[in-house]
Amino acid sequence: MTRSMLWKAGAAGLALTLGLGGMPLAAQNGAAVSAPGGVVQVNTGRGRLVTLSRPMSDLFVADDSVADVQVRSPTQLYIFGKKPGETTISATARGGGVVYASTVRVGNNFDSIGAMLALAMPEAKIVATPMNGLVLLTGTVPAPADAAEAERLVQAYVGDATKVLSRLRSAMPLQVNLQVRIAEVNRNFIKSIGNNITSRANNNNGFKFSIGSGRQGTITTVPGTPTNTGPVDANGARPGSTLFGLPATAPSGSTLNMFGHLLGLDVISALDLGETVGQVTTLANPNLTAISGETGTFLAGGEVPIPIAQGFGTVSVEFKQYGVSLSYTPIVLADGRISLRVRPEVSQLDYSNAVTLNGTRVPGITTRRTETTVELGSGQSMMISGLLSNIHNNSYDKTPGLGDVPILGALLRSNQFQRNESELVIVITPYLVKPVDNLNQITLPTDGYRAPTDVQRVLLGDLAAASKEPQRRPVPTNGPAAIIPATQTTLSPARPQANAVPTAGSPR
Repeated sequence: MTRSMLWKAGAAGLALTLGLGGMPLAAQNGAAVSAPGGVVQVNTGRGRLVTLSRPMSDLFVADDSVADVQVRSPTQLYIFGKKPGETTISATARGGGVVYASTVRVGNNFDSIGAMLALAMPEAKIVATPMNGLVLLTGTVPAPADAAEAERLVQAYVGDATKVLSRLRSAMPLQVNLQVRIAEVNRNFIKSIGNNITSRANNNNGFKFSIGSGRQGTITTVPGTPTNTGPVDANGARPGSTLFGLPATAPSGSTLNMFGHLLGLDVISALDLGETVGQVTTLANPNLTAISGETGTFLAGGEVPIPIAQGFGTVSVEFKQYGVSLSYTPIVLADGRISLRVRPEVSQLDYSNAVTLNGTRVPGITTRRTETTVELGSGQSMMISGLLSNIHNNSYDKTPGLGDVPILGALLRSNQFQRNESELVIVITPYLVKPVDNLNQITLPTDGYRAPTDVQRVLLGDLAAASKEPQRRPVPTNGPAAIIPATQTTLSPARPQANAVPTAGSPR
């Protein structure tokens, strides 16, 4: 709204007249313009005193419901806020020259917002600027979580009627490098004992019997009576002999074969002894770098096709991933600590559990996986999961009743003992990292590799020529020390491990 200035006292009008009379003519006519402008920020119910460089004659307020003025003298006016909003104030001299012009922004206690933020977040550098019914937050904060916290505090302070817009930036590095170590040792021990006994009479009309209680197939054929004379056929039998067959040879273990004559019978026995000892060791050390708040994934492996039967006799193929994979989402907190949602996995093909689908042998997949959320400081390590498994299995297969007979019952039963021991540990270590300026600071696995010459490859059997200089492995770049809020104790970042291979860092 535009209005003329109202003088509330005759002394003020007299002072204005005297002031104008003493000024140069050019100034009175408004030829010399002095218009200090800009933005004036005031709070509701508060004001600001403005001193003019020249006396004014008229005063204009665009919206006196937002802000109004009180004239103290021809060169002083007092601007005070009424309600949140924005308006303009202009003052002119008698000749029409602009003496003062400014934009007035009225807000709810904007002056104390900075004091509140300085008290709540002393490390942050935040500037709150009111703009046409909203508050714009600019500056830097130590961590991304502080930006959301500052916006929440200011919104609660100014009320729901005023919108808060945040353009705060984080001052600390947002890249988080995560190193994961997956170590597993799996030991198994299997022992089995069994008997296979076969007999026949000395002539073709005699009594015959057979007992098979061990692993099948320790003897393929039984030759005829050794005392018979005559030519030997293709199976090694003499005239008048009878062959006794057993299934195919056992896949593993040892067999003790015995032949003898007992109670008028030719007896052949096979004592089946099997023992299997195995150990499998797995060590995977994937590492991955991601921005705070974003999800990073990594896979070193492959995909195995799985046939799936569909309708009308058709078959579709679905691929399953296997190998070493890592997926995690880091969030850098206000105190420099890192919250991690991590999901490491190690899987491999297992043909011992394979199945056949539509004529295709599909292997099983052995998987070690964990998924959890933890909070660590830069350089700190934690075992997020582990497994200690010890399984014993002892079983007997025997003939009912006869297998319980002392001594002789051992011929009518078989025993199998199995023990499986497994130890699994998964350890993670996050680092706050930043990029390097020089690519040569990062050492690659191919650095220093030289192809062997024909003489080295053929005569010496070398797959690679020796490097001229030892290789240096890069180490992580640590972030600032982490502070635990409960005790306010400063923790120095852990020293990087000697065999750490981060995405970015400085080489030793």
